[in-house]
Amino acid sequence: MEQKLLADFSLCAQTLGALFYYDPSDARVNKLIDLFTTSEWLAEWPFTQDYDCQRIDKLFQDSLSESETLQEAYQRLFIGPYALPAPPWGSVYLDKENVIFGISTLELRAWLRNNQINIELNQKEPEDHVGLIFLLTAWVIENKPELLRELLEIHFLPWVYRYLEKMQLQSGNAFYEATALLATETLRHIQQSAQLTPANKELCL
Repeated sequence: MEQKLLADFSLCAQTLGALFYYDPSDARVNKLIDLFTTSEWLAEWPFTQDYDCQRIDKLFQDSLSESETLQEAYQRLFIGPYALPAPPWGSVYLDKENVIFGISTLELRAWLRNNQINIELNQKEPEDHVGLIFLLTAWVIENKPELLRELLEIHFLPWVYRYLEKMQLQSGNAFYEATALLATETLRHIQQSAQLTPANKELCL
């Protein structure tokens, strides 16, 4: 990928990773939420000429009037205690048993180990969380860009669109619907621009 595309994608991946991974009350996310709910992101987000940003922005604006707080939505969509409408872990979509810590998680873990990449986790959790892989993508771009194509084609793109589709259709929350739509359009742009070919993996959810 050319350097401008890499730099832009790194910014996008870091931002999307934070939105999907951290609790909205986290200081790392507060300013991002303000950025998106005040439409300021339209002037800063790369690739916006390629998709319907007004639709995405309207969803972000609609989220301000929802009765469910963003913290409540995050708890419902990413933590539980009830079944998650769109589980954020890759192995849920790739493993026939729809489990976390599935074979695809172990394959990602082995890939990280073989490439001497250490993910610091606050607790024992699967490395294939959508937010973590977006954050990992940004790190790889900055530190080991030669690994980016393999990370995306083998460990992310085969399942992430299904997750994002479920989040758009079933989240019941305008902010996370908008975030999922923005992530989808951003990844599609990157995939087309860099001519990425996702590995052919059967989806089980």
